[in-house]
This record gives sequence, C-alpha cells and structure tokens, in this order.
Amino acid sequence: MKKLVSEQLVKYLESRGVKHIFGLCGHTNIAVLAELEKSTIKFINVRHEQIASHAADGYARVTKKAAVVLSHLGPGLTNAATGVANAALDSTPMVVIAGDVPSYYYGKHPHQEVNMHADGAQFEIYRPFVKRAWRVDQAELFPEILQKAFQLAESGRPGPVLISVPMDIFSKEIEEEGFKLLKHHTQVVEKPSLDEETAARIVKKLADAKRPVLYVGGGVVLADAAEELREIVEHMNIPVAHSLMGKGVLPDDHELTLGMTGFWGTSFINEQTKNADYIFGAGTRFSEADSSSWYDDVTFHFPKTKLIHIDIDSNEIGRNYPVEIGAVADLKKAFIALNRVAKRLYPDGIDRNHQLKEEIVSYRKLLRERISKNVHSASFPMKPERILAEVRDVLPRDAYLTTDVGWNKNGVGQQFPIYTPGSILTPGGFATMGFGSSAALGAKIAAPEKVVVSLIGDGGFGQNPSVLATAKEESIPVVWVVMNNSAFGTIAGLEMAHYDTTYGTRFQIDGNSYSPDFAAIAKGYGIKGIKIENAEQFKGALKEAIAANEPVVLDVAMINEPVPTDGKWNINDIYSPDSEKSHVRIP
Repeated sequence: MKKLVSEQLVKYLESRGVKHIFGLCGHTNIAVLAELEKSTIKFINVRHEQIASHAADGYARVTKKAAVVLSHLGPGLTNAATGVANAALDSTPMVVIAGDVPSYYYGKHPHQEVNMHADGAQFEIYRPFVKRAWRVDQAELFPEILQKAFQLAESGRPGPVLISVPMDIFSKEIEEEGFKLLKHHTQVVEKPSLDEETAARIVKKLADAKRPVLYVGGGVVLADAAEELREIVEHMNIPVAHSLMGKGVLPDDHELTLGMTGFWGTSFINEQTKNADYIFGAGTRFSEADSSSWYDDVTFHFPKTKLIHIDIDSNEIGRNYPVEIGAVADLKKAFIALNRVAKRLYPDGIDRNHQLKEEIVSYRKLLRERISKNVHSASFPMKPERILAEVRDVLPRDAYLTTDVGWNKNGVGQQFPIYTPGSILTPGGFATMGFGSSAALGAKIAAPEKVVVSLIGDGGFGQNPSVLATAKEESIPVVWVVMNNSAFGTIAGLEMAHYDTTYGTRFQIDGNSYSPDFAAIAKGYGIKGIKIENAEQFKGALKEAIAANEPVVLDVAMINEPVPTDGKWNINDIYSPDSEKSHVRIP
C-alpha cells in the first residue's frame, strides 16, 4: 500500500520516540507540518531558525538522544547553520530535516535556491561541520537515509547530520514497506569498551604515579559516565581538573575537584595539571582555551608529564599532545572496566592526597575571600561576581543553567559551583552568542520538572529576543537573567587592554551608554519583565521569578569588567607581543 512520504516520515519519528521537533515553516516543509498536526509529536514553532537549532541542542543535551530540527531551504537552512555548527563542535546529536527545491527544477535556479557553483546543492553548505549531509534524490531512498541519519548522529562521537529533501518528495507516495523494514534495522550501535589488559596498564600507571590528575571533558557527560568516574576517583584518590565542557562531572564541592583549567582557570588549578607526572585525559580534546593556547609553562607540560588519553573519537587521541597510552572507547564502559580492574588489583583503594585535599579546601576559601568584596558589593550597576553568587544561592543543586559567552560562560566556569553532572549547558567549541537564551527552551521542554535559568549578556540576548515569543506561545517557564553591560564586554576588555579603545564594542548614542529595556521588551511579548534598579533587589526578584513558574526576564545592569584570569591566551601575544597585558589577574 502506498502512502505519502510526509505521513510515513512522521509515523517513523513517532516510532523512534521523538516527542518534539524544533523548527520554522516554509513552503518546502508544510507537507510535513500538516502531518505533524495529526501526530503525538509537538512542533515547537520559533521565529528564527537559529533559535530552533540551539533549542534542539539544549534538548538533546538533556535527553541524551538526537533532537530533530525541521527547516526550510535557503535562508532557513543558513539561519539554522550557526546552531548546527555549535552542536557539531560540542558533539550534540541532531538530525536536521530541510526542505529543498523541487527535484525537477535543478539547474533552473528556483525560488530561494543557492546554486552559484552547483545545482541542487544546498546540503553542501553544511559539509564542513555535520557528520554527514544527504540529498534525497529518490523518494524510495528516503527511509534508508533517515535510518542511517539517526544512527550516525547518535553513534561514535555524537553530532548533527543533515537530510536535504526536495519538496516534491515529501508529497510523493511510496510503498509502506520501505518504512516498515526500518524496524528490523539497527536502532542502537554499541560503542567499544576498554579491554582488560589496557585497563590494567592504566590503573597501575595511575596507582604508581606520584602526582596523577584526572582531566575530564564533555565526553564524560555525553557518555553519562559521571557516576563511574566518581567511583574510580574515590577508590584511587585522584584529583580531578576539568575543561569548560567537563564542569560539573564531579561536583564542585567534592573534596577532589580542582576546577577548570586554562586561560580562565586559576594558578592553583593550572599548577596542579602542569606539575602532574601523569594526566589521565577522559573525553576531552584539550582545546585551546582549556590548555592556555598549548603553552608548555602554563597549564600542561607534555611530554614531561605523561598522558593517558581515552576518547570515543580516535582523531582526538594525540591531536594536540603526545600520548603514552591512548584508547578509543565509550567512557561509561571504559570507567566500568577501570573500576573493575582497580578493585581487583587494589581492593582497599589507594590512600593518598590528604595534604592536597587540605590545599583544595584552602584554595576554595582563598578564592572566596579574593572575590568577597565584589560578591558583597552594593554598587550598581552590579558586580558580575555578585550576580553569579546570588544566582547560585537561589538555584536548587539540580537546576539547569544555560550560559552564553563572556562573564556568564568564563566567569561561571571559574567561580560558579555546579553540583549535578550535565546541568550546565554552555557553548564550548563555537562560543556562540545567542546559544544560552534558546538552549534554555530546549532544556526546559526536555526536563519540565527542573528549574531552568539562562545567564546571558545583553549582546547575546539581543541576538534573538524572539525566544520570548516561543516561550509565551508554548508556556515554557524559563528565567532569563540578562547581565547587561551595554557592550560586547569581553571584546571591549580585550580591545581596551591592547589598543586603549573600545571602538565598535560598546552600545552608545552620542557617546553615552545605551541599552534597550529588556524588561519592557519582555512585556511586549506578553511575558513578565523585571528591571533591576539596585543590587539589593536582585536576589529577591530572582526567587520571585523562579517561584512564578512562568517565563520571566530579569534585566540586570552590570559593570563591564573583564573576567580575571591567571592563564594565558595566544591572542594576547599577537596583539601585544612585548607587553605584560597578557593577563588580568584574579584580585
């Protein structure tokens, strides 16, 4: 029996357990929308495709399953590209289904097609960052491509894929048998584990090491391996440092958690990793910011320090640093194997690092003391440290926090404790402005029982304020805290430090600071907006916003100060090679 491709597509998505699709309409995808109206799947309608891809990213990070984006061709697909690229760099599984020009119009340059160099080639735009991009050339091939797309998005190192579907194919009828056969296909691809011999080598190296450090990245979160990691950390008494994406894998109040390394790390943490005799890197690519631009004398010191590196992606093993032991494995399975071997070889565990634990306590106390003046400052505009501290005070331990870039990412990584693995959603690899406000929508839809707060700068929130329309229409009770410094603050700080100007980075009218009234904008969307007038008002207003269980925007004026750092970033040496302006040290 023959049925429409669009109808069979929706039924297949239902059979996979897809509950939400994020997207925006266009003439190429309305055949699918018409079928979704009859479906159990909820279509989350947005006002800009970048919102759809960021929201899907947040959704997938919480559910740990591939999210689905439905896009139009041309500008719809290019609008979504930033969010899809962000998902790619942060290894978030996503299936983008995009309408395309009618297949019989290839070469005629129909409405909205991009074809300067090739006909029917819009899918090529995504090739640099998706795991694979398909164009469906025959309706009968669509079921198989769809199956492969989900399998690829979720297998190995997760990431986004694209299926570009000529609009006439959505409206064609094909035999049901093609989609029915999919139930016999592989639904889950098992990932590799760690063999017993390699696990024993790693455990013995770590047991014999004098100053081992376990260095974790976002791969541990993706593998849902936080409990297994904690088990081996406590059994072998190994301190844990983390990348930005690895924050919260071990709670920030755990006695063996050191903190975030790199440019926005601190001297104490960077010294621990730099002076380690063994680093065990798990689920990390040793990115530039986390590794202080790979300078030998700041965060890591390889090959003097020996490196053990496990990742699901073989391309990351040895990419930036030489490896003594490298293994490709799923982190959850790897840590299960390591725990089994560690308990067999060292049944009583490893008793060590008592002094280091005391040093960690002292370090945390010192850090609090160093920022205490700003945390308790009554100045207005508010000090960023006070905003972060009061948000932490108000949030439950298991709340989801989304960030953007600037203080709300780098400052959070440095100073904001995260207690529940996977509860911080941040744009790591792409560092995309506008991610935090949209990802919060996806996170709240995926986990409606959790509190979700988005920390975002005014520059980032201004990218796509129409997230508020979706929040209102779909009754998504997210709280946005707009840290408003009337600038692209991080870049303003860099430019001032090296060129004694902030030209092009501040928002001004006739030389005076300018900012939209984001609380008033929220009210324009029918959402509660609160403009904070003094520092004492903020904490109570945030409590009120969370308790309201509705979308709320808090517009918080914030002084524009750079995030303090003891790390190093190569761009500073490029800007001012003979200067001491490389650091803004922690006070």
